[in-house]
Amino acid sequence: MTVDVTQFFQAFFEESFEGLAAMESALLNLDIGAADSEAINRIFRAAHSIKGGAATFGFTAVAEFTHLVETLMDQIRSGQRAVTQPDVEILLHSVDCMHAMLDAVRDGSAVNQEQIAAVSQELQASLAGGAIASVATPAAQQSSMSAPKAIPNEKAATNGLWKINFVPLSHLLKTGNDPVRMFRELSGLGALRVAVNDKNLPPFLDMVPDNVYLEWELVLEANVDEKAISEVFEWVDGDCELTIQSPQPTPEISAPPAQKAAVQAPKAATPTTPQAPKTGAPASTHPKSGMKEADKKPVGASSAETSSIRVSIDKIDALVNMVGELVITQSMLGQLGKDFDMSRIDKLLDGLTQLERNTRELQENVMRIRMLPISFVFSRFPRMVRDLSQKLDKKIDLKMSGDQTELDKTVMEKIGDPLVHLVRNSIDHGVETHDKRVAAGKPETGVIQLDAYHQGGNIVISIADDGAGIDTERVLAKARKAGLVKEDETPTHERIVDLIFEPGLSTAEVVSDVSGRGVGMDVVRRNIQELGGTIDVRSVRGEGSSFTIRLPLTLAILDGQLVRVGDQTFIVPLVSIVESLQVKKELVNRVAGKAEVFKLRDDYIPIIRLYDMFGVHPENTLLEEGLLVVVEGDGVRAGLFVDDLLGQQQVVIKSLETNYRRVDGISGATILGDGHVALILDVSGLVKLSKNQGPTPQNDSDLALPRSAAA
Repeated sequence: MTVDVTQFFQAFFEESFEGLAAMESALLNLDIGAADSEAINRIFRAAHSIKGGAATFGFTAVAEFTHLVETLMDQIRSGQRAVTQPDVEILLHSVDCMHAMLDAVRDGSAVNQEQIAAVSQELQASLAGGAIASVATPAAQQSSMSAPKAIPNEKAATNGLWKINFVPLSHLLKTGNDPVRMFRELSGLGALRVAVNDKNLPPFLDMVPDNVYLEWELVLEANVDEKAISEVFEWVDGDCELTIQSPQPTPEISAPPAQKAAVQAPKAATPTTPQAPKTGAPASTHPKSGMKEADKKPVGASSAETSSIRVSIDKIDALVNMVGELVITQSMLGQLGKDFDMSRIDKLLDGLTQLERNTRELQENVMRIRMLPISFVFSRFPRMVRDLSQKLDKKIDLKMSGDQTELDKTVMEKIGDPLVHLVRNSIDHGVETHDKRVAAGKPETGVIQLDAYHQGGNIVISIADDGAGIDTERVLAKARKAGLVKEDETPTHERIVDLIFEPGLSTAEVVSDVSGRGVGMDVVRRNIQELGGTIDVRSVRGEGSSFTIRLPLTLAILDGQLVRVGDQTFIVPLVSIVESLQVKKELVNRVAGKAEVFKLRDDYIPIIRLYDMFGVHPENTLLEEGLLVVVEGDGVRAGLFVDDLLGQQQVVIKSLETNYRRVDGISGATILGDGHVALILDVSGLVKLSKNQGPTPQNDSDLALPRSAAA
């Protein structure tokens, strides 16, 4: 019986992508000519594990390609060759290829065969010590991809017969390993003959389906060393008895067709695995490796969001302990409920207090399980900065801090693309070329600083550079040309800087694949705001720019301010509140007889009457009798007119769209302690909605009369 190994695929892909990230990080930090042996071993172990797992699960193309990488790393590790810059470049291209191949196998999508073939030829040329071979035809590339040949080791034996006795322990299949896959891997080394020993096979009724009762005697005719054979069985080390007898040189022979069939016959018993179709349209390639630019994505990024996370045992232990505390509290309250009288009211109150404390700690521990270090996002940037700086002929040093700061998995997956865009902008628009920096009296190497840290209930991510800063004159000229700023208007420095977030505005002189199309920064701000965050820009001409992003730690729980309008309770996110105040009538004005505005110091903000927006009967209609909650959304401030402030609390967000339908001005709902449902306000949506609803008051004497009453 063959075990269904597809259940192990997810773990294999996750471990493989982690291994590729480790390989890339180590390669980027290698010292040319005098590399750290531990870094070399780390790269070798990652490649070896990926190769072994791919071979075990039948991903032959991945295993064959990775074998070339492993062979090159083995030569470096053994001291046969020194680390050179060309080798590092080839290995980085190989990491990209391995990532693309694993993505294709996982998603069942196509893989760029030309890219794989080109890098395979680079690896083979490097192993052979020659120049990089030119790629003649697609057919030759397909041949190179389908069967890359291992470079013979110096210790390889002459062509002979290897005798292998393979005795698996009874539990071998339960580990996810399949002897048939190992035999198929051996047959790739040479001609293989297989003989089965069934002396331990019990009567049919006594057989356990998951146990192994067979033994095998194998004869391999191949020009390989013992290490190549041992690697095939490496994943079953400790789960079998293995004997490999050194061969004697023999005349060249071929395995009879019947014996070859013995190896190939069991194919039907193996689990079906997705294989990438061998297609790939020609495209512009990397000048050296033949790689398409679109295929050179960062290793830290995945095309699909992962459906699982790794959780440390400490977090699990804390959760289990807290559940134990809850069980004790529940038992105590249950006992009180059986024979309760008023004399035991103090014990009941103590039990409820303990239950509240345990529930809060349980909530915090559960939320910690979803927290991952932001290094999962930061890990993609060293490679990206290196590649783009080389492409743009700039010298840039990337410095990172706070990469162990934890963030909710959902928030982290959605913040990755905005961060990539901001870092690319710093490389392209911010940091100057080294000759311009020297002329400006700066060090020729620019610095991009990436920081992450906790501040209050938020996480703050900062991207700063010491480049040229934002050219406000150029931005203003572009904005006037696009009609975003009037010719006679003189905006402040902050307003000009904020214009970079306007759709279609770009200051790039040349349109390239890096920037210049006027898309991106508006999307960055919108994506951050959808996460409940904000982005601020600071820039000094000639000194540099910094972008500061503030995000909630999680999207599942919100810190909110409860406000009352009539008999209804609404929740305003604390992150959106600027201040709360009582209204003085003399500070209220009307714009062109339409919208109400309130003079807040040197600014005027529109007033939004929540009772009018949602059709609620209010307690107060006169502004001076209620309260104004000043909020900010999409960079615009507004005043929410409410009857009263009730208090602040954390609320669990429930999707209104999932459970009911989308409602403009509402981002979600929650259930309060008394069982009532409270709506969570979408401040940005309310501001936009108020602009489209037209006038509220009709005249000065009827300033507070809502539209519904006036009608």
